[in-house]
Amino acid sequence: MGSARHIASRIARRSSACPAAATCPWHRALLAVLLCCLALLGCGGSSAQGAPFAPAQSIRDAVFVREAAIAQNDGYIDASHTSDGYVSASATSEARLKVQITHGEQSYNYDLPSDGTPTVFPLNMGDGDYVIRIMRNTSENNYVETTSANVSVTLASPFEPFLRPNVYCNYSESSACVAKAREIVSDAQNQGEAAQKICAFIVDNISYDTQKAQSIGNVKGYVPDPDETLATGRGICFDYAALGCAMLRSQGIPAQLVTGYVSPGDIYHAWMMVYVDGSWQTASFTVEQNTWSRVDLTFAAASDATQYVGDGKTYTDRYIY
Repeated sequence: MGSARHIASRIARRSSACPAAATCPWHRALLAVLLCCLALLGCGGSSAQGAPFAPAQSIRDAVFVREAAIAQNDGYIDASHTSDGYVSASATSEARLKVQITHGEQSYNYDLPSDGTPTVFPLNMGDGDYVIRIMRNTSENNYVETTSANVSVTLASPFEPFLRPNVYCNYSESSACVAKAREIVSDAQNQGEAAQKICAFIVDNISYDTQKAQSIGNVKGYVPDPDETLATGRGICFDYAALGCAMLRSQGIPAQLVTGYVSPGDIYHAWMMVYVDGSWQTASFTVEQNTWSRVDLTFAAASDATQYVGDGKTYTDRYIY
């Protein structure tokens, strides 16, 4: 789907090639409307504002420290960085593994690689007492606990879980998406403009992958790869949200990756919530200062794929990462 910038450019070129078009009242009116849309899309910093901004020179990383981990039955739970908003785990097994994180009545379940690869999980349910469990599959959907840790969490700030990489928003200092984010925001004057530039880049450069959406369907366990999405220029909603969150977080802008349902018909979907010390408004987004604002990059890029991305009207959160 072409942006207002591209459409207005095409019409302008046709106007110069056709003198009659240049004098046509409806043509001039259409061009004026499209140029207004272009202004709303905020190509520069004029429509964005906020606190002064400078590109981050390093990311807030998330690491696994085996020496600090609780070890039981070939499983390791590292809870040495809870104030930074995450725990990490590692285990080896011939069977499928999961990590379960519980806080009060809330619970999140994640796949854990069975080859010992350390994986980071967000402490996304606020301060308080958590139970972290590594679970091994015994049959069908049945699991048994192999490793556990009781953790009391006091976050350094409520934004910590949403400023670092995790299992569904995976990036590092050497990631291509981090380098691209720094490039994109190199001349941003404020936080609103920085966030706007990153979101506009993704909408303009990542195409919705209908074939991938059809093949994945409701397959469980899909994990997005922000660098792969950037390299291929294609993705589904989970990919858009993961890439957006990775790029924003790498620049110190809190971003939540949210999965849930969107109208019509409760389509399962993914989007972002961003918290910016600034604001901007476009035809697709309204981001207000110092509050969580929804940004649905997929809908902005592929609003014509309603059967996959919904109509952008009614959202119901299910999980926040």
